[in-house]
Amino acid sequence: MSGLTIENVTKRYGAVTAVKDVNLHFNKGEMICFLGPSGCGKTTLLRMIAGLEEATEGTISFEGRDLTHVPVHQRNIGMVFQSFALFPHLSVGENIGYSMKIRGHSRSECEDRVKELLDMIHLPGIADRRITQMSGGQRQRVAIARALALNPEIFLLDEPMSALDANLRESMQIELRRLQQELGITTVVVTHDQTEAMTMADDIVVMGRAQVHQTGTPMDIYKTPINKFVADFIGTSNLVPARFADGNSVSVNGTEMQFGVKSDDAGAGDVILMTRPEEVFVHKVSNKPSANALEGTVNFIRDIGMTIEIMVDCGGQEVVSVMTPKDFPEVELGEKVYVEMPPSACNVLAA
Repeated sequence: MSGLTIENVTKRYGAVTAVKDVNLHFNKGEMICFLGPSGCGKTTLLRMIAGLEEATEGTISFEGRDLTHVPVHQRNIGMVFQSFALFPHLSVGENIGYSMKIRGHSRSECEDRVKELLDMIHLPGIADRRITQMSGGQRQRVAIARALALNPEIFLLDEPMSALDANLRESMQIELRRLQQELGITTVVVTHDQTEAMTMADDIVVMGRAQVHQTGTPMDIYKTPINKFVADFIGTSNLVPARFADGNSVSVNGTEMQFGVKSDDAGAGDVILMTRPEEVFVHKVSNKPSANALEGTVNFIRDIGMTIEIMVDCGGQEVVSVMTPKDFPEVELGEKVYVEMPPSACNVLAA
């Protein structure tokens, strides 16, 4: 099978299971993000792909080649560590060409490749500069160039943006995605930043408590999370306790609410009605919707320019709506309103 395949992979450290029975497959040339909270196993899984950790059970293969017990230096993998791990006593060029030098490449080959990579990461002509003279964003680019020096088949990055400030992090997310698309290299990124994953990934793997919860495109996971954990971790969600009524409706405090999607493990009885704030609309009492609306009281309004956030207390359950200024219904704190959740925006999850 072509691409990157992870089959039945488990990693234990004594009695502690760090990664449990993971099965994944990705096509060659895709960018994959392992996304989850700290301690969920995503970095351990990345290190097993790199060969820095050995799987307790299962196999890891790429393009049909079993890598499970192949030593790190024989895997043809490039890796960028969270700290970048650059050599401070070497110049930029010496850092980038280090792996080529120890593999026996000639000086001219190293210099040509360093120049090519510096042009690729938009830092031409700085091969002689010291690492200590570089900014955080420049160091990250140098670390990326060093990892790409030997034309790896798989490119791995462990929290590559965590050391950067917010503005630089956003621009580097776009830059890294463009570079990956240009090279067409199979890339795996570990992150706990949902925006980072949504910006860069072809596929996102959401992990929690050593397990994979859901895999899919960014929009698939955002629009149709499989459970409460994924809904809560990806973006902002309204998670309203409800009770299953019939085939396509639930009851929220006695109000019938129709839904568009129901997860496989959401059975009869208690469930959760999930909506995204940008798909929730607030109406004045005089403009009550004909269906799928909860009555409530406005308890907070936050205007942040491009959007206005309205929080409504619906019988003790807070529901958040995010609207553009032109759609703002001119409601005030303490005002009675109706919160509309269109059926197409409602997902039913297991309680």
